[in-house]
Amino acid sequence: MNGVIVVDKPLEWTSHDVVNRMRRIAGTKNVGHLGTLDPLATGVLPLLLNRATRLAQFYTGNDKTYEGTIRFGYATSTYDAAGEPITPQSDPALSPEDVERALAPFRGTFAQTPPPVSAKKIQGRPAYELARKNIPVELKPVEVTVRALDVLSIEGCSVRVRVTCSAGTYLRAIAHDAGRHLGCGAFLSGLRRTASGAFRIEQARTLEDLAELASSGRLRDALIPAAELLPDMPAEIVDPLTESQIRQGRDFRVSPFRTRGEARLVKVISADGELVAIGEAKLPNIYHPMLVL
Repeated sequence: MNGVIVVDKPLEWTSHDVVNRMRRIAGTKNVGHLGTLDPLATGVLPLLLNRATRLAQFYTGNDKTYEGTIRFGYATSTYDAAGEPITPQSDPALSPEDVERALAPFRGTFAQTPPPVSAKKIQGRPAYELARKNIPVELKPVEVTVRALDVLSIEGCSVRVRVTCSAGTYLRAIAHDAGRHLGCGAFLSGLRRTASGAFRIEQARTLEDLAELASSGRLRDALIPAAELLPDMPAEIVDPLTESQIRQGRDFRVSPFRTRGEARLVKVISADGELVAIGEAKLPNIYHPMLVL
């Protein structure tokens, strides 16, 4: 059970809640998630299991895709539906031109200030801990990239959007800032992550489904094996002797007759199809095991 299980995170659960539940379902303490989802968000939450948790470092920069609803008319203290209104409430009649004017600044690369109620660290403490104690929070702007921001529908004061963005982008902040652009305030009233890197909502299982699979001894049906992860990384199949040497931390040779492009890293796969290590190029056709599972 080394690999990834993609969970469809339920509403009002924290990502840590899901990790704890999966630990009980899978019977292992070694579970980690790839990218936090807010409690009011649902959707794709990939979980690494057992030795595959060591691969987390290769997923930190993955793009994410979301579908969300922005409610124009007032802003909230948390930039989402969980907060208290902090501006006068109104029901603006939104035209497509209004919506485009509000969202246009948030395509491409720009500096974004994270919401005060967020997991960003301030002197080692999450910003939300300070905000909830009414301690002033000053977060520095961070460069983010929104590769696509499409309007799916406009219904009254609510606008449904689909966004593909770099890791660390806050859709709550986009909603809040879009409301400021229109002068009427706005907040994110709903959010669903449909993709995280290569992991898609079509692969996601509910926690109830996973518990049922586990009770019937079929949890492996939901597992993406470690050897299938990082599909863009070239794979090298090694014999048992070489595998043993790699597990001892020794450099290993690969075939000079196989094209790997300019890949600096390779996946090392055992003869029985298990992911053994990630190798880093040291010399032509010689790799060092930078990470051993």
